[in-house]
Amino acid sequence: MRLLPAILIAVAVVLAPAIWVGLTYFLSEEDFQGSAVDSGARIEIEMLRQQVEDLQDRLKSMESELAQVAAGRGRTAMVPTNPDDEDAIFRNSGPNDIIDAYAQVVLIANRTEVNRGLQVARPSYLEEKLGRPRETLSDDCEPMTNQTLSSKLVLEDVGPIRVNMLRPAAESLRRVFENVRRADPDLYARINTSGSLCVRRIRGTANSLSTHSYGLALDLNIDGHLDNFTDGKTQLGLTILADFFREEGWVWGAGFRREDSMHFEISRRQLDEWLAQGML
Repeated sequence: MRLLPAILIAVAVVLAPAIWVGLTYFLSEEDFQGSAVDSGARIEIEMLRQQVEDLQDRLKSMESELAQVAAGRGRTAMVPTNPDDEDAIFRNSGPNDIIDAYAQVVLIANRTEVNRGLQVARPSYLEEKLGRPRETLSDDCEPMTNQTLSSKLVLEDVGPIRVNMLRPAAESLRRVFENVRRADPDLYARINTSGSLCVRRIRGTANSLSTHSYGLALDLNIDGHLDNFTDGKTQLGLTILADFFREEGWVWGAGFRREDSMHFEISRRQLDEWLAQGML
């Protein structure tokens, strides 16, 4: 009878990965009917993955105890001190890290495809279309001196955060976050920013402009926890936010050669639309 819990857990460990893979297959990108469904599905998959790992850990622990029993040791460890102890094996009675799933760090799936169909507005293209926001640049954030551009800057709340950006970008952000608020209020409440406007050169270059220099980019995080740079991982909440940003024509830094998943910036297509409409 003592082998029964181990057998049941072993069966669960065998079946759970198959269920997880099945869910991942059926909940493909083509099946998602919007960001709200996508958000819920990703969290459910991540919860299942966590449960699989938990079952595997428990199985290893029970295998060790059974080996001790077979060797004539540790028999007292198999005798529960509480009648509910054996049942507790099958309950998630300990701390549940998934409660804070949005801040959980996960691998970025299909990283090179996250911006498919969107083109980055390179520094040379930004300068060609908008001019230079400031003639002299350094590695530090400095004021914008281009009066044409600076006249279009706004410092506003766009939902959960406050940004200093060009007006069309700020208005676009307000739409993004309103969509997030309606679809996923729990995620909305956890959104934080690491900055928007910052007129400086790209570090390591002589005079190349950062997209932040134009007030067309911002950095986000979940619960104030900064993401590690270029590690191929990000917070689960950022992967969900990326879908909302993509719908508004924003590029996600997770797809850059030097991955920067906190970074979101306006795509070239969206910039061209604003220019054609006389908004910039």
